[in-house]
Amino acid sequence: MLLGLDIGSSGVKGVLVDPSRGVVAAASAAVELYSVRPGWAEADTGEWWQAVREVVPRLLAESGTAAADVGGVAASGMVPAVLPLDADGRPLRRAILQNDARAVAELAELDAELEGVDLLQRTGSALTQQSVAPTLRWLERHEPDLFAATDTVSGSYDWLARRLGGEAHVERNWAMESGLYELDGTLAQDILDRARIDGGLLPPARAPGTVVGEVSGEAGEATGLVAGTPIVVGGADHVSSAYGAGLVAPGDWLVKLGGAGDILVVTDAPFVDRRLYLDAHPADGRWLPNGCMATSGTLVRWLQRLAGGVELEQLDREAQAIAPGSDGIVCLPYFLGEKSPLHDPAQRGAFLGLHLGHTRAHLYRAVLEAVAYGFRHHVDVFAERGVDLGLARVTNGGSRSTLWKQILADVLGSELSPVVDHPGAALGAAMAAGIGTGAVGDWDEIAPLVRLGASIEPRAEHRARYDEQYRIYRELEPTLRPFAHRLAREEQA
Repeated sequence: MLLGLDIGSSGVKGVLVDPSRGVVAAASAAVELYSVRPGWAEADTGEWWQAVREVVPRLLAESGTAAADVGGVAASGMVPAVLPLDADGRPLRRAILQNDARAVAELAELDAELEGVDLLQRTGSALTQQSVAPTLRWLERHEPDLFAATDTVSGSYDWLARRLGGEAHVERNWAMESGLYELDGTLAQDILDRARIDGGLLPPARAPGTVVGEVSGEAGEATGLVAGTPIVVGGADHVSSAYGAGLVAPGDWLVKLGGAGDILVVTDAPFVDRRLYLDAHPADGRWLPNGCMATSGTLVRWLQRLAGGVELEQLDREAQAIAPGSDGIVCLPYFLGEKSPLHDPAQRGAFLGLHLGHTRAHLYRAVLEAVAYGFRHHVDVFAERGVDLGLARVTNGGSRSTLWKQILADVLGSELSPVVDHPGAALGAAMAAGIGTGAVGDWDEIAPLVRLGASIEPRAEHRARYDEQYRIYRELEPTLRPFAHRLAREEQA
């Protein structure tokens, strides 16, 4: 058996995997997200550890698995979380998560100091709010005693591997998204020098599937695992989730209808574009350029609340009767600003084309279509850069909506295959444990463990209507941008 753990913003999930049969048990435990000041996002490693101590014994008990039969463990998690550790590997404070927005002044300073450095080409990541350098400078400035006591900096899942007994390291996608390592995983020393960061704080980068230690006696007693169980490097949550959905061959791509909207595609060479993000696929020589829209399911839930909390299934039934194009409504889904491909936190949401005959069903359908247009914007970027898209898959909560899947297929003009009962990133982590211990011979062995539902075919009769609505969608964004920015400035005044 292989154990995969995933640290999320609301909980820790675990799976036990038999490489020949797939997932045999799954369990989760809740954790808190702390936001004690506007823009802050933190998590308590004590809660992460307690959740692991709950999840692992439940997995063993529910599956009837003896701890001695667990051949390896690996973890996945949010990236790039920043966790200062002392010389003994103990956390000095709560983890600062990737969506934390406290280091605004530090980001502006570093942007000036790193002028002329092509961070994107060298590291795979531009300097953004989730970069590690601004957060480290914030800690040095606002928590100087704690920063002085910091021996190393860790990510979320890297810390868990170390807590179980592994050596200090960061997984290579944490390294890439930090903006402080070259694409090959070595430290970018001149960038560190210009940012005034001590490279000794940063552990070596390790690839998924690398053994980094064994479960210690103390960790084994706390979790129920056997001391000596191999600890293997897992991966970033979105990468592990995409891999766990079966993305292995160049051209395989995935649409994730979660709270945010993610789109990832496998390439056989690094794909760098300022509009997108770049991550490394678990398998050597493959890459995962990707986009993340700020809203997807969160926008659907917002409209559901405005509609009085009616069940989403009811809204689906009502919207099913509305013709494609929502009777002339076009929605811009920038209700939390926008991440890729615009990277504009000051953008704002909008509905255009409303009249008194419109109902909540029209607004609901317009929201579903808006998210689909956002994904199509990303597909246009891939097409513009010559990326051939092959098999498309769809996962996460929104994929339970037959209507939304059909709208996506129609807008994208692509056949979509839903992944059935997708266990998420924990499955990818478990397979990494298998690679590291030899229980899994090749990353491509994920394929038999992925179950696909009936494919959704695009309807040619709706193509022209959606093409026209999409053109309006794309033209609206730059037209409304100046007004959105003015309103955003007024909010902050």
